Amino acid sequence: MSTLNYLQKIGRALMVPVAALPAAALLMGVGYWLDPDGWGANSQLAALLIKSGGAIIDQMPFLFAIGVAFGMSEDKHGSAALSGLVGYLVVTTLLSPGAVAQLQGIAADQVPAAFNKINNQFIGILVGVISAELYNRFHTVELPKALAFFSGKRLVPIVVSLVMIIVAFVLLYVWPVIFGGLVSFGESIKDLGATGAGIYAFFNRLLIPVGLHHALNSVFWFDVAGINDIPNFLGGAQSLADGKAVLGVTGMYQAGFFPVMMFGLPAAALAIYHSAKPAKKAQIASIMFAAALASFFTGITEPLEFAFMFVAPVLYVVHALLTALSVYIAATMHWIAGFGFSAGLVDMVLSSRNPLAVNWYMLIVQGLIFAGIYYVLFRAVIKMFNLKTPGREDDDVIETVAENTNYAERAMQFTQALGGKQNLSNVDYCTTRLRLTVQDMNKINEAKLKALGSKGLVKMGNNGLQVILGLEAEFIAEAMKKAH
Repeated sequence: MSTLNYLQKIGRALMVPVAALPAAALLMGVGYWLDPDGWGANSQLAALLIKSGGAIIDQMPFLFAIGVAFGMSEDKHGSAALSGLVGYLVVTTLLSPGAVAQLQGIAADQVPAAFNKINNQFIGILVGVISAELYNRFHTVELPKALAFFSGKRLVPIVVSLVMIIVAFVLLYVWPVIFGGLVSFGESIKDLGATGAGIYAFFNRLLIPVGLHHALNSVFWFDVAGINDIPNFLGGAQSLADGKAVLGVTGMYQAGFFPVMMFGLPAAALAIYHSAKPAKKAQIASIMFAAALASFFTGITEPLEFAFMFVAPVLYVVHALLTALSVYIAATMHWIAGFGFSAGLVDMVLSSRNPLAVNWYMLIVQGLIFAGIYYVLFRAVIKMFNLKTPGREDDDVIETVAENTNYAERAMQFTQALGGKQNLSNVDYCTTRLRLTVQDMNKINEAKLKALGSKGLVKMGNNGLQVILGLEAEFIAEAMKKAH
């Protein structure tokens, strides 16, 4: 497996713990709606909801260790998740400030500051990856009969706990260096204020085609380099009281995405529809409408972005620049809203009564302006460069299959379009993509995949393939696995 494919695998696994964030956002968002002034002090129900959501946010490192170990395991077994938890507990206990002081024979006040931040998502991800690899290697090992009880999956937590002692020893010397580098990187952007936020947003979009934006997000959204933008924002009043949040600043790595995802990209979809050939407009309308609706309500943008990302890369660069501009403007003006999943209407409504939400409604005004900018620029660039966006292809009218919710049948059609069962070494998925390992790329029928609903393909080396579908990717992938 190539390095890029492996990083893709990690990126896919990261979606498992990230999927828990909407639950936290929902609980805390409703809690702040119920008690916008007291933040739980005036309402027992609000306090219950806010604290319940906080319980998820506060334990994100645990979720990353467990979720990544589970997500990267070959058979998605609970033993892999348990191994991730075991590994995380061993590492973080051995590298706690008190343990480090004892191991190195130094006073507590001489322990490097890095070990005060050992409970973070970076360590969770690292432990999850190692635990998953150990699980994949040892979960089928058979021991001699005298030790048969510890064979197979029962062996993995034992192996993980022993390996993590070695990992902890290495991190004892390496972690301060890593932590220092991460902090320096984060602070170099953080110290640039709104400009840094815009730079981050630009690269956030550019990394989406290869799925590596999750790694960049972890630096700014979580507690890898001390920024921790999402948890600190969701913490609301408690974050303010603890000095973890600054009104008008915390949330600046999130706020500017709302105008783009709720307004800009749907306007881009309208521009693509209006630019389509008359004979193809009816078909393009259904595709663009569904993608725009998902972007507006949920902030899921991949189905729409992949519709033009590869056929018109110049448009995607324009989109990345506009995203950077949007995030920069929101951060400069201190128009703040946050999210637990993505920058769609649902998260905007839930965050509107968070005490850290500042002039959040101005993001709607900004969004309406950006909708006009997106529409005009996309129409102009498409016409200027004669870009082959959906509906402007040189081939004949696109044939699309009738909408079919029979996933078993659709899975069979996808398998055939991918060259048959014998051409698929591995079938998996993330939120919006089928992630496949194929034997021969030449057997892939791209036209058939497009007719089946593919928004685009991402080829990773000689054997890695991603098929962009949207939210149905999970159901089709599971049906393909059952039939494989």
